[in-house]
Amino acid sequence: MIKVLENPFYYLENFHQVLAWIAERYDDLLNAEERHFLSVFPSLPQASRALFVRMVMRKGTLFRASKLVYAEIGSTHEAARPLAKLGLIEEDPALALDELFELLQKPEIVKIFQLAPHVRHLRKADQLEALRGQYDGEHRFSGWYANSGDHAYRNRTQELCDRLRLVFFGNYHQDWTEFVLSDLGIYQYEKVAFSAAARGFRSRRDIDDFLAIHHCHERFADGEEPAAVIRDLPPCADDNEWLRSRRNKLLFTIAQHVEKLADWPAAYALYADCDYPGARARAIRVLEKDAQPRAAFDLLQTAMQAPESAAERQQLLRMAPRLARKLGHAKPPAVALAQAERIDLSLPPPEEANYVEFVVRDHLTREDAPVYYVENALINSLFGLLCWDAVFSPIPGAFFHPYHRGPADLHSADFQRRRAQQFAEALSQLDGEQYRATIRANYAAKCGIQSPFLYWEAIDEALLDLALDCIPAVHLKRAFERILLDIKSNRSGFPDLIQFWPAEHRYNMIEVKGPGDRLQDNQLRWIEYCAAHQMPISVCYLQWAA
Repeated sequence: MIKVLENPFYYLENFHQVLAWIAERYDDLLNAEERHFLSVFPSLPQASRALFVRMVMRKGTLFRASKLVYAEIGSTHEAARPLAKLGLIEEDPALALDELFELLQKPEIVKIFQLAPHVRHLRKADQLEALRGQYDGEHRFSGWYANSGDHAYRNRTQELCDRLRLVFFGNYHQDWTEFVLSDLGIYQYEKVAFSAAARGFRSRRDIDDFLAIHHCHERFADGEEPAAVIRDLPPCADDNEWLRSRRNKLLFTIAQHVEKLADWPAAYALYADCDYPGARARAIRVLEKDAQPRAAFDLLQTAMQAPESAAERQQLLRMAPRLARKLGHAKPPAVALAQAERIDLSLPPPEEANYVEFVVRDHLTREDAPVYYVENALINSLFGLLCWDAVFSPIPGAFFHPYHRGPADLHSADFQRRRAQQFAEALSQLDGEQYRATIRANYAAKCGIQSPFLYWEAIDEALLDLALDCIPAVHLKRAFERILLDIKSNRSGFPDLIQFWPAEHRYNMIEVKGPGDRLQDNQLRWIEYCAAHQMPISVCYLQWAA
């Protein structure tokens, strides 16, 4: 059972922790507004500070006092006065009709606007549309709803607090709940030794560029014209690979949208200007769609000389015969790919709905040869346990607050290169027997701690022992080396099942395909790799018996 946090102001202490951390490490990057907030906020009464943080942690910027009732704060309206005096919040704000509806419940809407019977039973959204033409402009909450006995507030500092949260976490996908989940023990984080100079942002330009890219992403998601969004995309500093990657990802997403609209020249221009993985292959495909097979073939030939990844090579090999045929060239020789063993099963359908992987697992498993459903969990977890110290090395810029699930540069092109010595030392253990002790020791010492490679809920000591006894070290080394080649792509695509023969110290990986299913590209790449390195792998095709 989750214990209740004993300190009722735990959230306020966490907020102060963030402010202190930012003041100590990022003062030179802050603007005047942010520095002013950091200096005046601690001087407010405790109840006022607590109320403010409660607002910050909730959705939106508009609140009613009756919805902000907390025992540790006491009178909401009294706690709000010092915040309003400093201008952090606005009391009785002027509201447009849409904003007012955010605060009101349906019975209140009926009462305030004296809705006719045929309107009062409509949904709130429909009531709003029915009233929109009759009311325009803004009025204070007390003007809209006289004698409500309630108070309304607008948080005027939410955007500033979001910026401070960004500076602390270095991203927008982590929020204030991170602290609570950690305090409750739901999330545990590796303690990384990082210097006071370890920061996610190195300059104010980095912060501004991140915010600009984020806002452009939101505008595009809201349906704004791609050309207008692209005009406002910042170029980003040449030496900031992390931000350039975020920018290129957005460009790639926009290019995909433009491609779907069949605007081939615009799509090609975007792909050609984008370094995001897969952009070059899409550029070739767009040239082909635009009836430019010669340009597409020339770009493909250039790409084939140095494919950016196994994924791109796979795409290029598919496009090459088609483009050669369009140009009247001889069909290029087929590339012989290593194949997996094939298993064909015809089984009666289960009495209750079940995943095909589980049906095959239960059919194949034997007392002396158990089968486990592991998919991406097992090999990634073994890699994460052996390479724990390498993954969590205190590399500059990789860790800059205590709540990292993994290195901030995990998907950067130079992730492995920056830790080459640490990964080499970890993988060298597979040349002897030390790897077994390291994996078992880290499983015992790190169990439950967040890691981008660990699937704690899917592995236990029994599975770990079977894997270490049955999978040869050389096979683990080959798998780990491929993960490091392209962490983003190669952490997925592993076969669904693994079968062990403990008495014979051997194993087999099994990908399961039900009726009508086909192998995905990342699965095909892993199958080819394993088969080429004599790592036992099969594809099981299941059909339902009549």
